[in-house]
Amino acid sequence: MGIYTPWLKQVRQQLNFLTVPFYQVTDIPRRIGEWGNTAFSSEKDLRAENERLKIEVLIYQRKQQQMAALAAENVRLRQLLNGKDMLQDRVLIAELIGVSPNPLSHIVVINRGSREGVYEGQPVLDAFGLMGQIIEVDENTSRVLLISDSTHAIPVQVNRNGVRAIAEGTGDLNRLSLRHVSINADIREGDVLVSSGLGERFPVGYPVAEVEQVVRNSGQAFARVIARPMARLDRSRHVLLVFDTHTQINEHGASSKAADQ
Repeated sequence: MGIYTPWLKQVRQQLNFLTVPFYQVTDIPRRIGEWGNTAFSSEKDLRAENERLKIEVLIYQRKQQQMAALAAENVRLRQLLNGKDMLQDRVLIAELIGVSPNPLSHIVVINRGSREGVYEGQPVLDAFGLMGQIIEVDENTSRVLLISDSTHAIPVQVNRNGVRAIAEGTGDLNRLSLRHVSINADIREGDVLVSSGLGERFPVGYPVAEVEQVVRNSGQAFARVIARPMARLDRSRHVLLVFDTHTQINEHGASSKAADQ
């Protein structure tokens, strides 16, 4: 049985006072280890949270882009429907699904074909003007030759005064050229060119282009006229296929006569 005596209390207190710094010093490695573990865990957690936030930002940005694309498409469709109201003929809305890989050939593919009554030579428009015509029809798709193709030509007239000309594609989506325009012809910059109906391929009055430049040289018989297509040839995704009722009536009548014979 031990005996507790207060005689050495003061000595023990002094010894405890002296040993406290020693314990503190010997505890430093443990505290450094705990701080390191805490710091490492905090950095690891911060990195993980940072990556998670980056992913969330990308997701929200993608959603925002989709919403912006949908809003823009909604505007384009409204414009297209407004253009539809201006037409007298029956129309069909189609969507562009492909573009020719040949840079020298301005041909696009749409998602309408013979099932919907699409036919070769059928006019194709967007919300702003004439884009081109159908040149090949499959059951579910069709190919459209744009008015900017170097092989395409369309009879036009100046909307202001009726002066006639031929608008040819130049291979540039933003430029048409008028062929054989007399140097004295009343054509000015800013004039709107519309389809004249000559050739019976395109109905009368569809917007085609706006005159951008008229160059007249006194030593030449013809003026050089450059026009910009009204249609958005490089960006329109939804288009209108126009069914010419007069052509359909004539074709139907001719078919009926052939059948009667």
